[in-house]
Amino acid sequence: MNPVEHLQQVLHHDIPLTADMQMQVLSWEAHALRLRLPLEPNVNHKNTMFGGSLYCGAVLVGWGWLYLSLRDAGIEDGHIVIQEGQISYPQAVRGAGIAHCEMPEAAVWQRFITTYQRRGRARITLQTRISNEGSDEDAVRFSGQYVLHR
Repeated sequence: MNPVEHLQQVLHHDIPLTADMQMQVLSWEAHALRLRLPLEPNVNHKNTMFGGSLYCGAVLVGWGWLYLSLRDAGIEDGHIVIQEGQISYPQAVRGAGIAHCEMPEAAVWQRFITTYQRRGRARITLQTRISNEGSDEDAVRFSGQYVLHR
């Protein structure tokens, strides 16, 4: 099974809210993950995307990025949790939202892996964002600290 299909199954099975949100894994290419959140199941009273859904999308694209990156690195014995997050909403999402997460600097990633292998616990901060579908402008910016532990 390819990584996109695998992550889609993991999200819908292990985090059932993602199925209710109709979250879709779009792509996993060059260590970058993209998820799609449709407006209809995530709409608010202003006919824009609900802030809670946007927060979930921003957190989960980071979680998914870390899950797939660890899997690619051959590490499948840990549990990923979000420890802390900060979000800003510079624009409304008026249709579907596309959540993005890209690889941090190589030195940061390597330090995270090394720390986990030595101590069985490591933290990494990931920057994620959400744009309106069809735009590359940030509608949401998120910085999250994720913890991996055995």
